[in-house]
Amino acid sequence: MGLMYGTKQTHIHKIGSGSGVSARWVTFFCIASFCLGVICINRFGISRVPLKTDDVTSPLEKQKELLQSATNCEKKGDASVEAGDIFSQVSRTHDVIMNLDKTISSLETKLASARSAKRPVSQTSNEGRKFFFVMGIMTAFSSQKRRDSIRQTWMPQGKDLVRLEKEKGIIIRFVIGHSATQGGHLDHAIDVEDEQHKDFLRLNHIEGYHELSSKTQTYFSTVVAKWDADFYIKVDDDVHINLGMIGSTLLRHRSKPRVYIGCMKSGPVLAQKGVKYHEPEYWKFGEDGNKYFRHATGQIYAISKDLATYISINRHILHKYANEDVSLGSWFIGLDVEHIDDRSLCCQTPPDCEWKTQAGNLCAASFDWSCSGICKSVERMKEVHKLCGEGEDAIWHTSF
Repeated sequence: MGLMYGTKQTHIHKIGSGSGVSARWVTFFCIASFCLGVICINRFGISRVPLKTDDVTSPLEKQKELLQSATNCEKKGDASVEAGDIFSQVSRTHDVIMNLDKTISSLETKLASARSAKRPVSQTSNEGRKFFFVMGIMTAFSSQKRRDSIRQTWMPQGKDLVRLEKEKGIIIRFVIGHSATQGGHLDHAIDVEDEQHKDFLRLNHIEGYHELSSKTQTYFSTVVAKWDADFYIKVDDDVHINLGMIGSTLLRHRSKPRVYIGCMKSGPVLAQKGVKYHEPEYWKFGEDGNKYFRHATGQIYAISKDLATYISINRHILHKYANEDVSLGSWFIGLDVEHIDDRSLCCQTPPDCEWKTQAGNLCAASFDWSCSGICKSVERMKEVHKLCGEGEDAIWHTSF
């Protein structure tokens, strides 16, 4: 062992002596080379460790950074554009909704007309017929004498009533609902009277003085569904009418789609309880002493078909005030309606209407403002008709 070790030592020594390089230097050079390699690898990016020095960032990395920045800018721009689009879309949606509302309203009007045109034959014998006007005379169970006074003066009877419909397109009916105990003696009395004269229109309505607004609403809804006419008239059973003059008055407005014709007024809002025409909802019209908006007096007024259809469609949401003429006027506020103030529809009884008749300026309707109708109409209707009437044949010689 000692010999072998000695031999190796001698050999190494010889090598070292021959080459002139010491073993220590060889070891040093090896270690230095290793360290230098490690330094070079880390220095020149061969390692995957990311570098923070900008000087050695590769072009690819710079392109990535630029692309990322552009993307972020686009996202910010898109956010602004999206916000603008949202407001624009909301505005367009609102316009679309408004147009849809108008379209729906128009379609509902046409639907009501279509339903009227397609009603069962059993409801009327005048299916498909176009009429000039329908006149509804509002009456009560206790008003038979008033009805008789009208039948004996200005309202045609029997065959003439049928002829009036066929030749002139004019329908006249007394309008009444039913009693609280439907089928009782009050209703039976009307059945008997109708069987004799055949001049009633029965409504699905409970009669009552404080239900006049509801009755008016039901009346227009009923007649617009039953008869296709240009105009629908409401008149009280203590008013004198010249049918020829009524027709001539309406004829001047026949081409207008939404007209409301009557003697327009603006009476005081009565807040005091217990007085006639008291308005329980007086506070809605402002301070004490205020007046109502303009509306036709309740003795007689006429509306065109479009307005009657509007009432029929919206009858469940139209508010009813204490006075029916105020209620009707309120239903048209905010609508594109032409108010026609025609004073020939509210002449005073003789001598006023008599003087006008003599002057050739016939009245369409006559009554007393103090009585909201003809005072003592049962006794005076014949007198008014004689002095202020247009003549028995006038309606047949008037062309509509």
